[in-house]
Amino acid sequence: MNIEPQTLYIPMGIKAQSEWFPGFGKQQLGQTIIGSIGATLLALLFWLLNGSVPVAVVTFLSGVAASVMMTTKDRHNLSVLDQLRFMIQFQRSQKRYPYRALPEWDGLSS
Repeated sequence: MNIEPQTLYIPMGIKAQSEWFPGFGKQQLGQTIIGSIGATLLALLFWLLNGSVPVAVVTFLSGVAASVMMTTKDRHNLSVLDQLRFMIQFQRSQKRYPYRALPEWDGLSS
């Protein structure tokens, strides 16, 4: 009885969700929509305060482009938004031990 060793094939680069372009799928679209709403509100605020349409349009377009760039995942499956979230989570998880100085040498001075 001759048993041949079996090889294991592990596929690489398979994504769990469909993407419209590399790193941008349905989840990122939702995040981009939220960022675009924020950019729209900021552009409206600039337009109401300043009255300048070009400033409002540039603010809106820059906000939409920035939200797309911040939510698009790279080849390591991380986006800028994910990295910021991890940094905030790490900072919150750190313990703080404030140093309190005690009067150690008060009674020994002559």
